[in-house]
Amino acid sequence: MVDFFQSIIQNFGEFFHWDNLSVVFTNPTNWGIIATLVLLEGLLSADNALVLAVMVKHLPKEQQKRALFYGIIGAYIFRFIAIGVGVYLVQITWIKVAGGLYLLWIALSNLFHLEFKLARVGGIKLIPYIGKKGNEEEETVQNKGYGFWRTVLAVEIMDIAFSIDSVLAAFGVSEEVWVLFLGGILGVLMMRGVAQVFLKLIDKFPELEKAAFILIILIAAKMIAGAYDFHVPHALFFGVIIAVFGGTLIFSAVRNKRGSKAV
Repeated sequence: MVDFFQSIIQNFGEFFHWDNLSVVFTNPTNWGIIATLVLLEGLLSADNALVLAVMVKHLPKEQQKRALFYGIIGAYIFRFIAIGVGVYLVQITWIKVAGGLYLLWIALSNLFHLEFKLARVGGIKLIPYIGKKGNEEEETVQNKGYGFWRTVLAVEIMDIAFSIDSVLAAFGVSEEVWVLFLGGILGVLMMRGVAQVFLKLIDKFPELEKAAFILIILIAAKMIAGAYDFHVPHALFFGVIIAVFGGTLIFSAVRNKRGSKAV
């Protein structure tokens, strides 16, 4: 237990070492990782920004900005803590494998619209199984008319929920503390600042959202492989990323062009 806390403190200490930050700025590979994290955050979380906007919609304009700002602060604090603790935890094989399997589930459940359900046997016993999502109406964020601080708390909780998948995916790409933190900072800013840009991009190239989940599958596989000391070279990994997104853009553009001609 003492070793655990010492490792956590050491990881947090690395946030404040200029040498570590200078390595991040001078290594092109690290910038490639950061760009990957930002791109993933933008594609996967663009609609999350709209959810948060709806959550504060009932507040006066000035309070809306403050509530969202406090939400960003909370997201940064959560990432700071999660990364400091996570750098230690992902060294444990079973945790890295469990994280990879969770990412696989997130990606596959979104690609194939799967969810966990409970089946009744004999009217009493419940058995979990995986099935297709039903046609129930999608849940919407309703305006509850909460006061300012209660709304801030709701935004904080939602921000943390949105951050969990992103932080876990980041550990599948890198374990460098400053790389992960910078990627997270820029990713959150990207989600809040230019969410509309990513939404328009996804609207124009709808296949990009599926490409993002395919990339999550690759990251999950990389994470699980790394748990067993099989490490994928960064050059190969970035090559696959470029191929996936480049191929998706070309495929989507050709498909849109054919669709416009058909009309």
